[in-house]
Amino acid sequence: MLTVGDKLPNFSVKATVSLEKGKEFATINQDTYKGKWIILFAWPKDFTFICPTEIAEFGKKNKDFNDRDAQVLGLSTDSEFVHHAWRTHHADLKNLPFPMLADLKHELCNALGILHKEEGVALRATFIIDPEGIIRHVSVNDLSVGRNVSEVVRTLDAFQTDELCPCNWQKGEETLTSKLAKAG
Repeated sequence: MLTVGDKLPNFSVKATVSLEKGKEFATINQDTYKGKWIILFAWPKDFTFICPTEIAEFGKKNKDFNDRDAQVLGLSTDSEFVHHAWRTHHADLKNLPFPMLADLKHELCNALGILHKEEGVALRATFIIDPEGIIRHVSVNDLSVGRNVSEVVRTLDAFQTDELCPCNWQKGEETLTSKLAKAG
């Protein structure tokens, strides 16, 4: 599995980006959002139970990510057509403000090292990638437990300070770097 300090691999995949007729799909690659922070999160399968709760929550927090110059990208091994059908028929996913990447050939999931060994689907992985394409954070859950999207926002905030941030630090609080500067 790729980890902190590794570079986001090159990729090019189809994505569902809209439900608007004629604008449903786009090709997304590693340079599409060059210069922005990337929040790349993967889920196992469309039309399941836990996955839409996470995807909808990333959608609800999308403005928070945008305010931090970060682009959210969702990812699974389902096709762009399955993503489109799911968004069309699931009330919580209809108005998603971020692309749903379709890694049908499993190339990106394999490159990231996030395929479940028995099931062959993506694990619940989350990557925070800096504007230079370097992975700064990775978390992975097994298939049965959803992630905390607020913690992803908090972690991004901490990275964007470029300072030392203690346990449970929240945006607006003093960092360890500022405390050390005051003490010195």
